[in-house]
This record gives sequence, C-alpha cells and structure tokens, in this order.
Amino acid sequence: MSTLTVWRFDTTDDAEQAAEILRGLARADLVVLEDAATVVWEPGRNKPRTRQLTGSAGTGALGGGFWGLLFGLVFFVPLLGAAIGAATGALAGSLTDVGIDDAFINRVRDQVTPGTSALFLMSSDAVVDRVHDAFADGPQAALISTNLSPEQEAALREVFAE
Repeated sequence: MSTLTVWRFDTTDDAEQAAEILRGLARADLVVLEDAATVVWEPGRNKPRTRQLTGSAGTGALGGGFWGLLFGLVFFVPLLGAAIGAATGALAGSLTDVGIDDAFINRVRDQVTPGTSALFLMSSDAVVDRVHDAFADGPQAALISTNLSPEQEAALREVFAE
C-alpha cells in the first residue's frame, strides 16, 4: 500500500535537509521512494517554490503533472506545468476518489505557509515511525498523511499515466 505523506517544517531550509535524509533511508531500503517533491515558501512571497526530487523515469513515478495539480489545489497556484481549466477540475475530482480529499488539502494548506517548507512523499513499504525517527536529529517535522488502498493507488496512477 502506498502512503502520501507531507512532512512540514518550521523553516525554509529543513525540507531540503529532510530530502537528503530520505534519500539515505531509500538507499538503506527502509523506504521505497516512489516520488517526492519539496515546497519552500519564503517569507513575503506570494507562492511557494517547488522541486520534484525524483525523475519521471523512476519506477512508479507519478510525475510533474501530479505534483503540479496537487500543489495547485493546495496553494491555489498552478505549478510544475499542471493544466488549467476543465481538465484540472476533472483531475481534481479524481483525487478525491484516490484518498486525497478536501480535509487533507485543507490540513496541508493551513500548515504549509510563508516561512515554512514541506517534503511531499509518495512511498511504499515505509515504516513511518522510522522515517520520523530519522528526522529526530535533524529538522523537526510535523506529519500530515493519507494512506492509499491498492485500488486508490492504481486509480491515481491511471489518472496520471495519460
């Protein structure tokens, strides 16, 4: 089963540091990193800066369209080339069917604000407590997560395969 986790940090630098820790966990086979992105929201900026951490050639990667749509919904801005208009509305409706609902989006929106950063992670076979423990000596993180059933994961991949 895949898990979409959002690790929220109190500073703009911590998400990048956490991404390095995550890469180490993946190398140690403590987590299967399917896709990931960081959001850095500098104080005084109207919108956050985003960066996808894995390439679309990676096994199971959802790609920039997924992150662009998700970040557009959360932060009200189209990022990473997500389509705008009717297609975005249809895809947004599909996200609800795959476990990414308004409550999740609102939790992220309320917590990732100017002056903070976040690491968005799509993973499987992760022991969330081990990931959290890995952050203990580094950046302090708040966890926002949603688990995806195998059916929801397949539907999500189907939506973004097109």
